[in-house]
Amino acid sequence: MAEILRMENITKIYPNGFMANKDVNFVVNEGEIHALVGENGAGKTTLMKILFGMEDFQGGSMLLDGKPANISSPLDAIDKGIGMVHQHFMQVPSLTVAENVTLGIEPGKGLMFDKRIAARITQEISDKYQLKVNAGERIADLGVGLRQKVEILKALVRKCRILILDEPTAVLTPQETEELFVQLKALKKDGIAIIFISHKLEEVMELCDRVTVLRHGRTIGTDVIENLDPAKISRMMVGRDVILEIEKEPAQPKDIVLTVDDLKYRNAEDVMTVDGISFGIRSGEIVGIAGVEGNGQNEVAELVAGIIKPAGGTIEISGKSIKNKSIRKIREMGLAYISEDRMVYGCAANLPIRENIMADRIHSKKYRKFGLFTDTRKINREIDELIEAFEIACDDRSQPVRMLSGGNIQKVIVAREFSSGAHLILANQPTRGIDVGTTEMIRKTLVRKAREDGVATLLISSDLNEILEVSDRLLVMKDGQIVAHFQDASKVSTDLLGEYMLGVRRMTPEEMGDLV
Repeated sequence: MAEILRMENITKIYPNGFMANKDVNFVVNEGEIHALVGENGAGKTTLMKILFGMEDFQGGSMLLDGKPANISSPLDAIDKGIGMVHQHFMQVPSLTVAENVTLGIEPGKGLMFDKRIAARITQEISDKYQLKVNAGERIADLGVGLRQKVEILKALVRKCRILILDEPTAVLTPQETEELFVQLKALKKDGIAIIFISHKLEEVMELCDRVTVLRHGRTIGTDVIENLDPAKISRMMVGRDVILEIEKEPAQPKDIVLTVDDLKYRNAEDVMTVDGISFGIRSGEIVGIAGVEGNGQNEVAELVAGIIKPAGGTIEISGKSIKNKSIRKIREMGLAYISEDRMVYGCAANLPIRENIMADRIHSKKYRKFGLFTDTRKINREIDELIEAFEIACDDRSQPVRMLSGGNIQKVIVAREFSSGAHLILANQPTRGIDVGTTEMIRKTLVRKAREDGVATLLISSDLNEILEVSDRLLVMKDGQIVAHFQDASKVSTDLLGEYMLGVRRMTPEEMGDLV
């Protein structure tokens, strides 16, 4: 295979002095799927932003087809045949697939946009690579898997030769992932080079031809997939052995901590996204909720946390209703909350680590001297202990959270929530986009707090391996309703779970049994 991209000795230093990349080397060939892996903060995203013209760099060089390449902007990158599919889709929901795909390169004469030509161009590419996307459908009517394929279509219509995929399977079911892999292999056969960024090492092993590992902004190595396994890749990423499977004792549930009864919620579009669900969680057990994104799981989390208000039904924590309670009062009832969106609800990005961890407890008498003055020494000592215990990579407690990598931001959040003394943990996508080392820590802590401290846990995750390994019981949501209940999550296969998530199967109330 001919070499299509060579990045040599790439060095990127931000104005604050942080060195994101140091002498990074990365080579990609035509017609290969090349994994780029590493912990959060390892420099993967920065390197791809440089390639896509979103960031400049201070040292090194780039070659495309053996010739020096200066990529000054994303438009320049697209002109040079580079496409990038971001984790967060850039689409206009009210427009059709074809209108989104051809946005900015609209076919037609003068100011007239020819929708028929746009639809034909889009459908031809979709059919060629078996993407199974209807050019005439509105984006708003598509599921997550199809919306992701629209992003791939946007790059293909612009004749990309290098396609960057950032965590492409984060919100897909096993069936959707399998279908995507078939389509990516078709692109590979057509000579397109694919850069596959993922924390799911089993998918890297299944799909990719070669793997490049970054750690602390440097290239650790590149090897063909035949020479690697998940344990070896993890060791290269983290610098130590990582336990990829969670071992836990059987749950011994006791008192009911969370009770949800006939819960309903209507969103801003007047759609019933949570449609009369009921379930309970006892102390000492972890109950998981699985489902394709957009089927009501996130709304359940925000309803329990008090962020949004129900249209009907009740929520009780330890037998007390949360109705008309403020978020602070709900937390004081014993709730810890890890939000799906860590930057919106999980932290105050511009404030230091210290203030972010203290946010839920600064009003406590525990941190007062003589009942009046803030005990700064005690606060600083506890914050430093949490930074050490949760291995938060930072300059010190005064560093603004926005200056940390995604994984370390998540560590700040879980350090606060896991040390809050709560007896109910609501963990919504706690390891999304997080490296294997941090993922291992979070999963082990969830299990330890359930088994040793008797904490009740509600786990919502799109990572099916995580939801099956960590959960004791498992619920599946589809169209705002609970469609399956498994008493023992460890005995469920990802394929079976995917069938319930997609709506192919549905349990009867008798099959589901008691949901408490």
